[in-house]
Amino acid sequence: MRINDVLNAKSSRDVITIGPDASIRDLVALLTEHNVGALIVSADGESVDGIISERDVVRHLNGRPDVLDAQVSEIMTTDVRTCEADAALTDLMRVMTEHRVRHVPVLTGGKLTGIISIGDVVKNRIGELEFERDQLDTYLHQT
Repeated sequence: MRINDVLNAKSSRDVITIGPDASIRDLVALLTEHNVGALIVSADGESVDGIISERDVVRHLNGRPDVLDAQVSEIMTTDVRTCEADAALTDLMRVMTEHRVRHVPVLTGGKLTGIISIGDVVKNRIGELEFERDQLDTYLHQT
């Protein structure tokens, strides 16, 4: 199974991005509007400048009550794990586990083409297991 297979199974392949100069208040509005947990930070919509999640906002709320007025670039993660669309899903699962990341931008030819969440990976894996179970069940009932 390839990452592109998971992207194709998603209901939407749209990648919501936010500029590094946007406010955290704008970020929260976009996260809420699109019902997602993270956004790719990109100045041009094709490159990956960073990633920012709900967790980033929550972690900065504790010591900084004015964080909603800060810029995304002030709290975003700049060391972003990415993957290629034609890479194996098992490799991505390993990266997500080892580096404890929940969202990974997908690149094709160096350009942003998707995002995979841990939820997408789990949903895919459950689908594979259900298919295997159904195949075994069918086999057992034929004999």
